Amino acid sequence: MRTVADDLAAHAARHPARIALDTPTGQVTYGRLAARTGELTRLLRAHGAGPETVCAVAVEHGADAVAAMAAVIRCGAAFLTLDVAQPRDRLAAFVRSAGTRLLLTTSAHSRALDPELPTILLDGPATPPKTPAAPPARVDPRALAYVSHTSGSTGEPSPVLVEHHALDAYLRDTARAFGLGPDTVALQTAPLGYDASIRDTFAPLLAGARVVIVERSRLLRPADFARTVGEHRVTALLSTTPSFLTHLAGQPDLPDPLRGVTLVASSGESLRPFLAAGGRRTVPGTLVNQYGPTECTMTTTRHRVPDQPDTAEDTVGAPRPGTVVRVLDTDLTPVPDGTVGEVYIGGAGLARGYGGRPARTAECFLPDPYGPPGARLYRTGDLGRWGPQGLIYVGRTDRQIKIRGYRVDPAEMEGALLAHPRVSGAVVTAHTDDRGRTYLVAHVTGDPAVTDAELRAHMARSLPPHLMPRHFRRHEALPTTRGGKADRRRLVAGSAP
Repeated sequence: MRTVADDLAAHAARHPARIALDTPTGQVTYGRLAARTGELTRLLRAHGAGPETVCAVAVEHGADAVAAMAAVIRCGAAFLTLDVAQPRDRLAAFVRSAGTRLLLTTSAHSRALDPELPTILLDGPATPPKTPAAPPARVDPRALAYVSHTSGSTGEPSPVLVEHHALDAYLRDTARAFGLGPDTVALQTAPLGYDASIRDTFAPLLAGARVVIVERSRLLRPADFARTVGEHRVTALLSTTPSFLTHLAGQPDLPDPLRGVTLVASSGESLRPFLAAGGRRTVPGTLVNQYGPTECTMTTTRHRVPDQPDTAEDTVGAPRPGTVVRVLDTDLTPVPDGTVGEVYIGGAGLARGYGGRPARTAECFLPDPYGPPGARLYRTGDLGRWGPQGLIYVGRTDRQIKIRGYRVDPAEMEGALLAHPRVSGAVVTAHTDDRGRTYLVAHVTGDPAVTDAELRAHMARSLPPHLMPRHFRRHEALPTTRGGKADRRRLVAGSAP
């Protein structure tokens, strides 16, 4: 099969001087990126890399990280990208659980990982094998392409195994759906180690675009982020979270932080609170709400958010080509349109399963009773229903909140809080008191002078009494995960009585 690595080589042959990467250490042309990819491909082959070989890539994001991933793809092997800023023990556990057989890293990081693994030092002497470059081997579509860890509801990271056909189809569909091309300038926002970073990197490069890579710290501070967008003339953000968009929109001294950006794709959390607070006007161009778990190759549905969105629900849209979405009841029977059920996903993006975890794979990946022989479905644990514009995300089966018999959607309360002019961030969590009663805590950022009474009065204008938090906690900044989502676990732990 043809892969994204083949397309990168084709771009280099046609336009070798075109800029592929804009990095902290300088610009990298398609020609130079292809040359480095070729060097690493020969090194990988000399070390026996081929189908089902998992190669861990442990470097700071930059040209070598991109070339290493492309070289692994070219060998028909599989990559595991690691965020080297994560704790050493965590990275070592990822390496082991993924079944890693080869490590690509630098001298600074090699000792922090498995010293017994065969290792290619990317900052070592440039001594590729002296044999001439072999023609690209045919990549088996059903061979493993990458491994990405996800914790799911258990909290214990599991290695998700995604095959080449799923990755390639997803990247090509993303480039087409977003209209990416040589004039696109995409900012890399997702850290290595998260599957969204694969989209950030290879969907633009597949289209001959430019990818901007900056220091992580510049992406976390709104003023620096807006400055980066302006300085590099960024036109596309493919992996933003609603939490970050909310944080960006809440900066009074940044009236137009996304000037020049024509596409913002958001995923990972409910977009509804951001939209309910009027956040759509912060995004001057196209805003796309993406939905899909890691187990289904990043994105399954997309919805183009109109300029005047319906903030009463979280529409995530229509399935992308080749994917299947079913909304089923507890008996795996399809529910009528408009009725809430559990979301199951199948088709082109479905992962092979969890590496080394056959029991969890069997529990989560089920035979599709409505598909052809051998078809499977992934049980997402998400609740949804079908609406006029596609799938509507309702919440999680394992995080449903019931207050006095009412099922509560935290997004509704968060949206109401964010609509207050002096609230810049809001997350609502559920807790249980010593009498076993469930109550709500609202975690807010913004003007600390706003009283609880003012917030309650503001929320009471649009919400019934059972949606009123018992407590309000003030924070200078809401904690987020490394991937940019609101870290609800830390908020719950920090609010324990």
